[in-house]
Amino acid sequence: MNLYYISMVMIILSNILYHLSSKSIPAKVNPIVPLIATYSTALFLSLAILFIFPSDGGRFQSFKEVNWASYTLGFSIVALEMGFLLAYRSGWNVSLAALIAQVVVSLLLIPIGIFFFKEHLSLKNVVGIVLSIIGIIFISQK
Repeated sequence: MNLYYISMVMIILSNILYHLSSKSIPAKVNPIVPLIATYSTALFLSLAILFIFPSDGGRFQSFKEVNWASYTLGFSIVALEMGFLLAYRSGWNVSLAALIAQVVVSLLLIPIGIFFFKEHLSLKNVVGIVLSIIGIIFISQK
């Protein structure tokens, strides 16, 4: 199995664990405390696996090459975590919250991909997009 498939399996399995964990955080806990625990765990795990990946010019040189995107990613991840935590606390089902959010995010990323990254859509892609929109309409109705 090559990196193309391994990375997607990793994303899928991690995403499942992510949503099950988010849904299982006790509602009485201050929502910031689980985030602190989450990111402390992520920091230690990241430091532990830092030496697995090769780096041009040395691993610590890479820290000098970090740009604005890493800090924006940090902000967006905290907002994402808080959003799902609050969504589950307010009653969203684990079976629908992630699905609706991911499909809507994917739909919103389409024009960004086309205009800023010069990506192209095939006819099959457009059909899939239309089906996704129809699916969101059906899923969102109570």
